[in-house]
Amino acid sequence: MNFIRRMIREEDGGAEDLPAYTLLTLIAIGCIGIIALFGRFTQADNSVQAAAYAAARDAARSRAGDAVPHAIAAAKFALRDNVNCASLNVTISGNGLSTGLGEAGTVSATVSCTITASELVFPGWNGIQTTFTVTKTAFSPVDPYRER
Repeated sequence: MNFIRRMIREEDGGAEDLPAYTLLTLIAIGCIGIIALFGRFTQADNSVQAAAYAAARDAARSRAGDAVPHAIAAAKFALRDNVNCASLNVTISGNGLSTGLGEAGTVSATVSCTITASELVFPGWNGIQTTFTVTKTAFSPVDPYRER
């Protein structure tokens, strides 16, 4: 702060550098904001991937009739503290839930989460009205000797 006061009070031409410092400061703040936005997007992307893994794991452990509700609950639980989804869609597929005893199979879970950009920049701030969808798929093997 004293540097700025000294530059303004002195008349030796030091005040000519003030616009350059101001411009550099604004550029630095903008770069930090962009880095923070990419960091938050990466966090949201990784959270949706973790939710897909949790949904696939939970669906592989449950029985055929209640696999989807368990997978949705697992995905919501995995996303609860990291991402606020405007809409969440969980799809379970694969042959693992319909195989016979002793037969191996897999279950896949696809989690699709629509996120508003305002939640990534400053939560609760509606300055950016853009939404984007993150879709991730995960696979989990089903125990061939589990109870059907």
